[in-house]
Amino acid sequence: MTDSTEHKARMQRLKASVDRRIAAAQEEKGVLIVYTGAGKGKTTAALGMALRCIGHGLKVAVVQFIKGAIDTAEERALRSFGEQVTFLRLGEGYTWETQDRARDAEMARRAWGTASAFLGDPAYAMVILDELNIALQHDYLSLDAVLEVLARRPPMQHVVITGRGAKPLLVEQADLVSEMKMIKHPFRKGIKAQKGVEF
Repeated sequence: MTDSTEHKARMQRLKASVDRRIAAAQEEKGVLIVYTGAGKGKTTAALGMALRCIGHGLKVAVVQFIKGAIDTAEERALRSFGEQVTFLRLGEGYTWETQDRARDAEMARRAWGTASAFLGDPAYAMVILDELNIALQHDYLSLDAVLEVLARRPPMQHVVITGRGAKPLLVEQADLVSEMKMIKHPFRKGIKAQKGVEF
C-alpha cells in the first residue's frame, strides 16, 4: 500500500467514525463548560464563546468575579455590541491584592446574586461566570448552592465557568471541561503584561 492509499483509508475510517458520532448526537440542550488550569487563556476562551454567540445574534451576560479593578480591552470590545452583551465587573481585584477575606466573600455573594438572575433569564443564550472557580475554591460561595441554580437554568442556556482549581463535583457536572496547562509564560522571564496579550 502506498502512503497515499494508506492515508486515504485512514481518513475514510476516521470520517465513518465521526459521521456515526454526529448521527448519534441528537439532543439539544444548554451545555455547562468549564475552563480551568494554571495556564493562560481561560477567560480568553470564554470570551471567544461570547463572540460566537454574538455572531448568531444571541444575548450574552458576562459576570466577572474577583477581577474588577482592571479595565480591559475585551470588555470595551464586547460592550460595543450594545444590548446584545451585558458585561459586569463585580470583584475588587485579585485576592492577593485585596487581602480581605470577609470583603472578598461579600463581593462574591453579591456577584452571585446578580449572576443567578441571568441564570434564570431565558433571554440570555450564554452566561459567562469568569473566575467563579476562584470564589468556589476559597469557599466564598457554596458549591452545592451554585450547582442547584445551574441545574434550574433555562434548558437552552449555555454557561461558561472559568478559573483555576475547578472543584471535582463541578467538573463532574460539566458537559465540556478544558484544562489550560502552563508550559511557558513571559512573566516568568521578566516580560511585563502586554497590550493585546494580557489586557
